[in-house]
Amino acid sequence: MTALADLLKRRIAATGPITIADYMSDCLMHPRHGYYSTRDPFGAGGDFTTAPEISQMFGELVGLALAQCWRDQGAPRPFVLAELGPGRGTCMADMLRAAAAAVPGFAGAAQVHLVETSPVLREAQRATLRGHAVTWHDNALALPEAPLFLVANEFFDALPIRQFARDADGWRERMVALDGDRLNLGLSAAAPLAGLDHRLSDTAPGDIVETCAPAGPVMAALSARIAAHGGAALVVDYGGWRSRGDTLQALRDHRPEDPLAHPGSADLTAHVDFQALAAAAPALAHSALTPQGVFLERLGITPRAQALAQKLSGAALDSHVAAHRRLTHPQEMGSLFKVMSFHPKDAAPPPGLER
Repeated sequence: MTALADLLKRRIAATGPITIADYMSDCLMHPRHGYYSTRDPFGAGGDFTTAPEISQMFGELVGLALAQCWRDQGAPRPFVLAELGPGRGTCMADMLRAAAAAVPGFAGAAQVHLVETSPVLREAQRATLRGHAVTWHDNALALPEAPLFLVANEFFDALPIRQFARDADGWRERMVALDGDRLNLGLSAAAPLAGLDHRLSDTAPGDIVETCAPAGPVMAALSARIAAHGGAALVVDYGGWRSRGDTLQALRDHRPEDPLAHPGSADLTAHVDFQALAAAAPALAHSALTPQGVFLERLGITPRAQALAQKLSGAALDSHVAAHRRLTHPQEMGSLFKVMSFHPKDAAPPPGLER
């Protein structure tokens, strides 16, 4: 058991069960014991790997898609090039490199802004983006009022969720409680919830619905800036159109485990409800929800992979081929991860996506 587990158990013993959202918040961002507050979780030495860390091709193609979108909207100068949850800064570095080489004026007009709360990851981003002027923010609401071209790759899945189980008499919230000396999931008393009335028609008793309260203000902030000044937001994450079932999961040492097993020492995520994101940004249009593999193939990842492969051999070539497969194949990240853009209603979606 972890130091954070002891704190949580004392808290629950003193004040009663806590929501899954409160549990996730402490596990991920507790100032002394939180997962993201205390470590760099990426790569072989961490607990998971994201698309930008798998291959430079991901960030390159995302950067080119946003750069073309910028040009299609009249190439505003200056503009904000932003990333939510930018990891080590790898995606932003690849975006800037590819766009600067292919789209004249893009890099010079871009003002780089990163939304990151982890001190450890900010230092990693500073090192990766050395030579670029970067502004950091604690939340998306602090982004400037300006044309905004933004990517959020595996950002929304880490925001705290609440879970509600359908009951004949209403909804019961799943809570983190104590079972003896162990953390355990339990259910609150049943009660009607107006915020879930719209889910009564597509659920049955026993079904679980997840909600993510922090996602709404983030999308509202992005929507306000893009609707007023132009731009686009690319959201890449695992999930689907509307929350269905229990998707809370934990990863530790690249393996799944019980989300309650090691609080603060495992990554916690849940599938993203893209319908809820769209509902939180009514002033914008959004693209069709598109599998990541389809999106990357439309942008030309296979020709790019073939070009890079010409300079490789042996183990490096094998790794490169495996990275292309991992990003695009339906049995790997190609279908699990989805892409959706949010853009002005009078603008086209970024390349690779359709209305």
